[in-house]
Amino acid sequence: MSVFTPLQRAELETFLEPYRLGRLHAFEGILGGSENSNFFVSLDAGEYVLTLVERGTRERMEFVVDLLERLRHAGLPVPYAVAEEDGIRLRELAEKPALLQPRLPGSHIAQPNAHHCEELGRLLARLHLATRDDPLMHASDRGLQWMIDEGSLMALELDGADLELLRGAITETAMLQDAFDELPSANLHADMFRDNVLFDGTHLSGVIDFHNACSGPMLYDLAIAANDWCSNLDGSLDLPRLRALLGAYAAVRPFSRQEAEHWPSLLRIACLRFWLSRLIAVKAAPIAAEDGHQVLLKDPNEFRRRLAARQQVEPTLPFAF
Repeated sequence: MSVFTPLQRAELETFLEPYRLGRLHAFEGILGGSENSNFFVSLDAGEYVLTLVERGTRERMEFVVDLLERLRHAGLPVPYAVAEEDGIRLRELAEKPALLQPRLPGSHIAQPNAHHCEELGRLLARLHLATRDDPLMHASDRGLQWMIDEGSLMALELDGADLELLRGAITETAMLQDAFDELPSANLHADMFRDNVLFDGTHLSGVIDFHNACSGPMLYDLAIAANDWCSNLDGSLDLPRLRALLGAYAAVRPFSRQEAEHWPSLLRIACLRFWLSRLIAVKAAPIAAEDGHQVLLKDPNEFRRRLAARQQVEPTLPFAF
């Protein structure tokens, strides 16, 4: 369980009172998160999710709240920050920025098939189109320069094939910085993993956890999704799932020639980003444990395998339908 900041019932009841949502029936920490503290909260008015933001500034969270409002008004199945009686959406609890959001229906898909990927492709394209013409500008705090800087530090702790793979990825990322910024952009979810998407039966019913959202190249968001939804256990890409994802996306928002050219590189950069963040989390885990935090650790080797497998991606492969 990832609950960095435990809560007492009395302090939660005090926090919830201004929302006028009735009596608190129960609350519990949510399994699966790795960066923030999340809780299911059951009230007279219904089921909610409370998030205590452990990483990021208040300014960043104001951006997330504004983005969710825009996506909600565009008809997308996203959560939104509930306003308390004075109209305030972003508050504080246990000295952390706090959001209360309605709990969306559905559950996560452990083993996605082509249909799930098709649903995701359409949804992701709609999400991008909702802000493409006027994105809310907010740079990622784990963007390309972060990857270069953190990767250079992590290289001091690796050797052999892992070190060679990391150095190659850092070099490619540095070379791509200018081209990356010139790709068609919008607001991105930037963490569209299976555990952030909900399905109600065969229907995609919700997208959650926008705490890594930012502005940037739309294709990068798609690369992040493809690496999780379309990868086999050995790290290779599953072509039927990949074609379903990209075909459904392109039917809503066609790709440009510039995007086609850089697709293989963005797949590799998306692997590098999560390989590094997981390596950093594993390194920090003993300190978190000493502080009494229960932290869910995800396997860094999953993305090492994917990055190694992406060295052979053909530039035209995802666009040859």
